[in-house]
Amino acid sequence: MNPIDASRPLIVAHRGASAEAPEHTLAAYEAAIREQADMIELDVRLSADGQLVVIHDERLERTTDGRGEVRGYTLQALKRLDAGSWFGRRFQGQRIQTVTELIERFRDRVRFAIELKEGSCVSPGIEERLVSILQIYDVTDQVLVLSFDHHALRKVHEMDPEIRTGALLVGRLLSPERLADASIQALCLQAGLTTEQDVEACLRAGLQCFVWVVNEAEAARRYAKAGATGLITDRPGLIRWALANTGPEA
Repeated sequence: MNPIDASRPLIVAHRGASAEAPEHTLAAYEAAIREQADMIELDVRLSADGQLVVIHDERLERTTDGRGEVRGYTLQALKRLDAGSWFGRRFQGQRIQTVTELIERFRDRVRFAIELKEGSCVSPGIEERLVSILQIYDVTDQVLVLSFDHHALRKVHEMDPEIRTGALLVGRLLSPERLADASIQALCLQAGLTTEQDVEACLRAGLQCFVWVVNEAEAARRYAKAGATGLITDRPGLIRWALANTGPEA
């Protein structure tokens, strides 16, 4: 695993290197590792039989050859679906992954940003299942748990205060001080609606600041100059290059 370089923001591969390979597949995560991402981001939902599966959408149509809601399928049924052909023929046969599979494969190579797409109000027990896996595999210090459901983050913190959490926000940041809470260590702000001043305000409030989704070199440099903790990107190789080079994008 690459050591953390404190002189620049962490590079977080959004659903893997998802500009180059089908999101959330092994192909996308392996590409992110090759491009030296510091963290890989996983979106997590529950299957019908209570397994933590890695997929963004509530439904299957966009990224697989299945139909219907993820929660309507068992893990065995989800594993039969093709999760790669939609992106390109050479990715045919890529499969939906579980959190456990990805931790087992990558825990010695990279850190994890794990987003709970919904909390227990929609998927009862999802926080407990995630925390249990992180504890069993002894990776609690390698993980940042994210969610738009801030109640879910509080549950995670109550179950294991050592697990870092980050609150995802949509829209312009108003008052980071009001969001500062013992159960939240980071804010994840939306690129395009986030200024350098917003990043600085977040840091002054004692919170780490991640910005999503940053796919342009100049934007990466601006947020880095403001002191952003991490940049969540579909293009980890480009962003790493941008942070190492000050000239215009090639």
